[in-house]
Amino acid sequence: MTAPDQASSGELAQLLSAASVEVSSRGHQLQELRDNFCPGTDVTITFLPGDDYRHNVETAVALRRAGFNPVPHVAAREMPSRQALDDFLSRARGEADVTRLLLIAGDVAAAKGPYRSGLDVCASGLIEGRGIARLSVAGHPEGHPYLTASATLKGFEAWRDWGQQANIDVDVVTQFCFESAPILGWIGELDARGVNLPVIVGLAGPASPATLMKFALRCGVGNSMRSLRGQIGRFGRLLTETGPDEVVCGLQSAPPTATASIAGFHLFPFGGLRRAANWLRSFPQEMLRPMAQPASRADSQNP
Repeated sequence: MTAPDQASSGELAQLLSAASVEVSSRGHQLQELRDNFCPGTDVTITFLPGDDYRHNVETAVALRRAGFNPVPHVAAREMPSRQALDDFLSRARGEADVTRLLLIAGDVAAAKGPYRSGLDVCASGLIEGRGIARLSVAGHPEGHPYLTASATLKGFEAWRDWGQQANIDVDVVTQFCFESAPILGWIGELDARGVNLPVIVGLAGPASPATLMKFALRCGVGNSMRSLRGQIGRFGRLLTETGPDEVVCGLQSAPPTATASIAGFHLFPFGGLRRAANWLRSFPQEMLRPMAQPASRADSQNP
């Protein structure tokens, strides 16, 4: 592994210190957030199959009152009607001062209403109509189980164009990986297509190997999951003790041109918020620590 560029290390460390974090819509762990994360942190709120968007708005309100920036997921296929989507956005904006959304298709095969994809939601005009300033969409560096690579790239081109037309900032939040190579390769593909969207790199927070494997299977993580399985002893120890160090170190060691579009990090706290926060506080300092120089022979012999 090549020595990291110090300026690049500092930039990534700064981005890590401002990482967003995810909580469940079915229990937002408010006290644990207060105990471990700084006010002003972006906190995304999952939208799981069967969730009631009204409860998600209540979670967003509680987060805002506690000093955090709530970022609700909007699951397109879970919206039963245009009226329900508009009510969701109206309440989120008016009651919780939501200015950023994370838009996903949703983990159900059949749409419950008129929206089969995130782009269908954007075509409704409701997002810009409710004053949302920033929209995040999902990216899958290791591929999507139901979409081809060319289709996903065309989708990001559509997102780029829609953001420019709607005057809304669009970025991409990636699925987590256990290696940096898929992330860097995927960013390179976006760059080659001229898709100049900022990328928020998703990281799997510290957790047991069994927990990481469970979520990897659920989320469709591919090649890096096989790497995790094949090297479970080394990765298990590393990720349990210190978090996704190897992924961030891989990004840190890449040429600056390969990571120029990285605009932030998002942490999936599979092992809990406290453990995730401890890792976020400690790892950026490790990145900035100068590399120790080997002691000379004479020094090693001095008392």
